[in-house]
Amino acid sequence: MVGLLEPELLVENRGWALFHQKSELGFSVLHQKVLLDIDLSRRKLRGTTEITISPQSTELKTVRLNCRQCDLNRLSVNGKPSTSMTYSDPYKKSKLHWNAGVHQHHMLQERLEGQLRVPPPEPELVVNLPKSIRIQELDPDTTLDSAGRSTGDPVVVDITQNAKPAVDQTTRFTPIVISVDFTIDAIRDGIHFVGWSPGDFQYPHAYSQNSLPGAACSLFPCLDAMDSRSTWEISIKCPRTVGDAFRSSGTDLKPSANGLDGYRKPSCEMDSLQSFSDQEQALDLVVVCSGDMTDEIIDPLDSTKKTTSFVCTAPVAPQHIGFAIGPFEHIDLASFRESDEDDKLGQNAIPVHGFCMPGRVDELKNTCLPMAKAIDFITLTYGSFPFSSYKLCFLDDMIPNCVDTASLSLCSTRLLFPQDIIEPLDRNTRLLVYALACQWLGVNIIPKEPADTWAVVGMAYFITDMFMRKLSGNNEYRYQQKIASDRVCELDVARPSIYDIGKTLWLESSQAGFLALKAPLVLFILDRRLQKASGSSGLSRIISRVFLNAKVGDLTNGALNTAYFQRTCEKLGHAKLDVFFAQWVHGAGCPRFRVTQRFNKKRLVVEMLIQQVQGDQQASEDLNPDTFMRDVKEDLQGIFAGAVQPAFTGPMTIRIHEADGTPYEHIVEIKEVITKFDIPYNTKYKRLKRSRRQKERTAGPAIDFSTEVHDDVLLYCLGDVLQSEEEVRDWKLIEWSKEDEDKMSQESYEWIRMDADFEWICKMALNQPGYMYLSQLQQDRDVVAQLESVQYMAAQREHPLVSTILIRTLMDGRYFHGIRTTAAAGLSRHAKDEIGWLGLFHLEKAFQEFFCLPGSKMTRSNDFSDRASYYIQCAIPQAMARIRDNTGKAPYTVRKSLYEKLRYNDNTNNEFSDAHYLATLMKALAESTSTTTPPITEIFELGNDDGDDITFYRSCLEEIDRYRRIDEWIPSYHNVLSTTALECKQRLAKTGGIPIKAADFLQYTQEGCYDELRYVAFKCLMDLGLSRNCYILRWFLFVLGSDPSSYVRDRMIYLLGRTLGSIAIGHPSSGLTSASTAQESTGLIIEQESSTAARQADLARKQTIPGALAALKAQLTDNATLKTALWQAIESPALNLHQLAELLEICTLLYTPENSMLVVLKLPRYWQVRSHGRTTVPGSTSHKSSLMLIFSQTTKVRTKEMPKPKLPLPQPATAPPPPLPPPPPPLQQAPVQNYPALKRSGSSFGPTPTPTPLKLSIKPPKKPGTPGLPPSAGMVMGMPAPGTPGTPADGAKPKLTLKLNLKGPGGKPGGPSTPRG
Repeated sequence: MVGLLEPELLVENRGWALFHQKSELGFSVLHQKVLLDIDLSRRKLRGTTEITISPQSTELKTVRLNCRQCDLNRLSVNGKPSTSMTYSDPYKKSKLHWNAGVHQHHMLQERLEGQLRVPPPEPELVVNLPKSIRIQELDPDTTLDSAGRSTGDPVVVDITQNAKPAVDQTTRFTPIVISVDFTIDAIRDGIHFVGWSPGDFQYPHAYSQNSLPGAACSLFPCLDAMDSRSTWEISIKCPRTVGDAFRSSGTDLKPSANGLDGYRKPSCEMDSLQSFSDQEQALDLVVVCSGDMTDEIIDPLDSTKKTTSFVCTAPVAPQHIGFAIGPFEHIDLASFRESDEDDKLGQNAIPVHGFCMPGRVDELKNTCLPMAKAIDFITLTYGSFPFSSYKLCFLDDMIPNCVDTASLSLCSTRLLFPQDIIEPLDRNTRLLVYALACQWLGVNIIPKEPADTWAVVGMAYFITDMFMRKLSGNNEYRYQQKIASDRVCELDVARPSIYDIGKTLWLESSQAGFLALKAPLVLFILDRRLQKASGSSGLSRIISRVFLNAKVGDLTNGALNTAYFQRTCEKLGHAKLDVFFAQWVHGAGCPRFRVTQRFNKKRLVVEMLIQQVQGDQQASEDLNPDTFMRDVKEDLQGIFAGAVQPAFTGPMTIRIHEADGTPYEHIVEIKEVITKFDIPYNTKYKRLKRSRRQKERTAGPAIDFSTEVHDDVLLYCLGDVLQSEEEVRDWKLIEWSKEDEDKMSQESYEWIRMDADFEWICKMALNQPGYMYLSQLQQDRDVVAQLESVQYMAAQREHPLVSTILIRTLMDGRYFHGIRTTAAAGLSRHAKDEIGWLGLFHLEKAFQEFFCLPGSKMTRSNDFSDRASYYIQCAIPQAMARIRDNTGKAPYTVRKSLYEKLRYNDNTNNEFSDAHYLATLMKALAESTSTTTPPITEIFELGNDDGDDITFYRSCLEEIDRYRRIDEWIPSYHNVLSTTALECKQRLAKTGGIPIKAADFLQYTQEGCYDELRYVAFKCLMDLGLSRNCYILRWFLFVLGSDPSSYVRDRMIYLLGRTLGSIAIGHPSSGLTSASTAQESTGLIIEQESSTAARQADLARKQTIPGALAALKAQLTDNATLKTALWQAIESPALNLHQLAELLEICTLLYTPENSMLVVLKLPRYWQVRSHGRTTVPGSTSHKSSLMLIFSQTTKVRTKEMPKPKLPLPQPATAPPPPLPPPPPPLQQAPVQNYPALKRSGSSFGPTPTPTPLKLSIKPPKKPGTPGLPPSAGMVMGMPAPGTPGTPADGAKPKLTLKLNLKGPGGKPGGPSTPRG
């Protein structure tokens, strides 16, 4: 259980935020059939679904369903086509189809408001029932199965006859079947494809994404709500092999060699979409789905495809239907059962199957080895498995570590590890066992309301920890519970209660980690109190009863609420728990006790005072960049922390070890903020002096600890190593002084243990002397008591005696390894110049004793066969790296020792990998080296130590980089060496030890590197302030919006919020400032007194959300690169709705909404005309030549407005002109085809008294062969209309050709031409 509080757990959301129904829909879903035909290479989907619903009244007129990104082809109700429906696809609204920007983000939010909130107010698909559909009330004696069929029909075979229906089997009204045919051409959510795009060299596969709201309805229409549970029939049609999947799309296949670790190596001449060897092409595609597989049929029309069918007889929600398609290898994990367990279970043994990518079978076996044992333990202890089998499928690019679906857990390949890896053993095992426990609590039993999530999550983790106690031992279990308790006390400040957190899980996923941390601890202390109060089996019996009630139907729809859980606990625990639930479930915070004690010799009592100080006003803490976005969202949504409880109440066990060594327990009821009481003393004063007993132990023979008659066993059972005079001299150990011995001889008891039964999640400060903590450390067998003692010792000021106690604890192998590693960490606090660097000496001496050749400082070859020894070997360098002198720098001896351990590491004879140990040494060396500035010259020395020069400094850097280069040729597990090397470079560059080189990190941000390595590279760039570089910022946001890996996109969004948090609170390394203010640092520091207003603004920026947001806007509002790149990421089609909502939320923080926008119009350009000479009009029957003028547009832009041409006005006449003779009949002109007709207005035969000005009338020609074009299509004269032959290529300048016929009769200019006879 090492690594319980890993960062992955604290930010992971396993889909707990999936929404419930909030309104009465008027119907419930009985059964649903789904047929999906998935085109893997083209990433398209065709499907059909049949939803059987049970109306709740005869007045049902509309059926509202969830449906996203689907194109509906046909919809029918009871087999009758229905066209009366409304469908609003949110993905069709996810882009503003005009030139918008970040200041118009609110417009996009308004369009998606219904889908960006959880739960959405209205489903997307509303079906109006045809008038011909009549809903009739059924005979009360008639019952229907969960598929809506009559159980009395002898023809129908009920596939769900053993299933517990989602609703009452006695249906009152006629069921209705809604059938929908749909297609999805642009999949953005619901299913993720891996390995199907160019440049992606992972094995091709696809799987459903069930961790986000709306994932199920993105694949097929359904009622996508947690409490909409029904039975299922799922059929998935896909290609038979990998080669068939690409041949269906016409992709050319080329042979290539298999790679290592489940990846394929690309060939040098890979011109097609993917390159496959013949063996890879023949890999069968396996379909793994929720439920039980019924058949697998080859398509009779296309032998390259197959259809695999599954049935889920237990009613589950649509979000708990998951599947995966890929070339998986199968392992029967039930074969790892022990023979006695197999005989005990018999036919009730649950089959357990594992699926993974080719080449990773050994890792799957090693990772999932305890899963069969875990399912047997839970089944025998708590209740039968709710499904007939259990499957685990390991996939790439998953966002969470595990996704829980019915009888199937979709797990990330990040959890797989080979046999030679030690580090992730306990952590990953706990994650997988929790995924198994979620089949009972999370899939079969669901929270009734989002606020009830704590109970389901807490019980699932409680079951997980019970199995981990059986697997790893009680010491490991209690040690991890104590570490988790301390972590909760640290984090549970200004947070809502675990009951209220369930309502806000949709807002920020980081709250899910805290819920997973505190909820099982609350149940742990509840279990301790129930066992002690009633003598019952505690919470295990209560969980068994909950499982039984869900099986027999007492839990309606399998939904558990807090009130029901509390009643069950009170009924079986025989205790009232109203106060407990009010304080620990509905209340927030943790108690902090300050305890004082004094022995009254006259009254022979111990006078104690317990004061709760959690209500004391605490200093405001600075905002944390890692949780900045969560704090901002809670502030904007009006989510406030729970009120601080002035007093927690309940029983507390106090154990006093009196002078004779006998422990006496006293149970005290804590009721008020201050509790005073007296504890009677039971033993006559009889304290054994330590000095005399110590001398006897030193001089006497070894004690046999197996005997029970020796009274020294209790007094000196642990930590009694290094006792001889020679060892004391060699190790520079210090014994108790005479004054301390006199004080100890006057004490009436050995030590006092508060909360001895671990019934509180609290911080305890007890004012007993240090030698009492030493007695507790040496004599108390409880690992929690030992940990409390070591933590007290490590927190004291530097002293040789404390260092002596800690080194003896470290050297005693009888202590639990967690106690020894804590003692090693505490020694770094006692490595000070004031006591002669004694703590450093003890750490080096311990490492030399354990891991070096005898009498030498040269390390032996690594041997990690003993896990406890491995943890010690990692803990000592970590402790040495934290040693500092009075100036804040690491001593040269520390840096030299760490450098030698890294340089001379030998793993040749070790059967385990040393990658994590090397990473520990690299981090330790970088941490110690970063405290010093590099020497300027070769002869400059940082201190008086010989060799501390620029050469040694460069050697340290070169050693770190050497392992990075080794990792490029021989990849380590998850590229841990490269990841650590980047973190070391970032740390050294941040402190000025090395120059900042963006290229060192950018090379690992490209697609093709391991996902976690890419994330670390981007994180280092952001932490170094390189976001001020517009090119790096643009690249970062491009990856955020377009990377094919959903995991990378999700981590980039988190990193963007973290970077904004650093800028908002004024973190020194934060870049990304305004373009006008971003300047390179010159290294010059100008000290000046700041005004009071400036100091207040800086304080508000660091501690308040409004102040931080104001500073953030001031710095980033004018950053043009951020505006452009961020909006391009928002418009990316690769983002799902959840990721789009995150980016729009960031725009809300940065930019002021504007309802106006800048419209960009092209300025007009000048035209030019040139003569093409005279030419014959093509197609004309006349052979006369015409003058051709060619008009073309120039590149010169016209910026001034041209005046409109003014026609000359007619002059007023003094007298009316004489009347004109009647005009002769007009002459007919010869028709001219395909040319604009030119007419001279006012022309006639006969004398004209006043010449009339010439007017040109241009008529558009009729283009042959282009009927139906709009009038504007022929306005370009002398050119074909668009879409006709002869259209100029795109980008060519349009030309206007005008042909004028200016000849008169007889070929003379000036008159109309005479038509030919």
